[in-house]
Amino acid sequence: MSFNNLNSCFIFTEKDGRVICCELSPVTLYSENCFVLLPYQNPQTKKPQPEFYKITAKKEIEIIPGIKDQKPIALIPKTSKEEYIKKLIALKEHIQHGNIYEINYCIEFFADDAEIEPVLVFFKLNELSKAPYSCLVKLNNEFIISASPELFLKKEENILYTKPIKGTAKRGNTKEEDEELKNALYTNLKERTENVMAVDVARNDLSQLAKKGSVSVNKLYNIETFETVHQMVSTVSCKLKENTSFEKIIDATFPMASMTGAPKLRAMQLIDEFEDFERKNYSGAMGIIDENEDFTLAVNIRSIFYNQKTKRLSIAVGSAITYLCEPEKEYDECLLKANALLKALGAEIKKY
Repeated sequence: MSFNNLNSCFIFTEKDGRVICCELSPVTLYSENCFVLLPYQNPQTKKPQPEFYKITAKKEIEIIPGIKDQKPIALIPKTSKEEYIKKLIALKEHIQHGNIYEINYCIEFFADDAEIEPVLVFFKLNELSKAPYSCLVKLNNEFIISASPELFLKKEENILYTKPIKGTAKRGNTKEEDEELKNALYTNLKERTENVMAVDVARNDLSQLAKKGSVSVNKLYNIETFETVHQMVSTVSCKLKENTSFEKIIDATFPMASMTGAPKLRAMQLIDEFEDFERKNYSGAMGIIDENEDFTLAVNIRSIFYNQKTKRLSIAVGSAITYLCEPEKEYDECLLKANALLKALGAEIKKY
């Protein structure tokens, strides 16, 4: 199966396992269900600019059995492990001096000559991850193949939710080991510190939109289990003020707390300074908005970015950096998050 003849398409896997294929066409105003793509914005950008695409030609498709293996792909680190450690030490100095309290620092792995079948990779990745916000997006020659576990924003009538993820642990090989790792994540002081800082930023963001006294932390340090990792997830919500538009919500909350840091603007400035790549759609948002301006937006993480014309492929991963972090362990966490992406691609990371 191939979607190469479509100008654009979108596949969404729901919790019951159905897969929906939709053609997309660009729109400037949305009056029906639309797909939203929101690239990460640097701090010099005045306003985030979401892209809207009208969803048409919905149809269910079956998961492809017997997915063939991809040709071997060797991904090159944009940032070597040694350079990564140096940068984390420098970022910890910023934290020690009080410039920031937390920052989400990310690294990229890429290949300039990759040949993949994006649809097959998507199904393989979804098989491995079973993530709640998995999707495949095709816009001309560009593909986003995502197995995102993270909800950025969900609006239902006048209630707005956000669920920042901060805190990751691998799955165990046995039921007993798995439970031990899950409990260790829940009680880990470092992970809790990272999580609560993201929660505080999210609370501040929502307070700009909320009716007085309505911002609430519904769940704190909740552990959610996925196919390949355990994640520490908190839920923050608020009741929106009357006539709060989609644009106002995005202006107040984007980029999301979990992918920036605290304080948010200073963290974004340091992200610009320290990261060796442009995030673009990585750590942006994507999802569905309807005519009532109710929407669900996922964080664009655990994603593969592929240009079918140039053959460039990239993935990016990151972690929250606080004063308690250990650079070697943070690098290992990045590799853990990349694991399912590498398996879906049949790829490995080149050694420097």
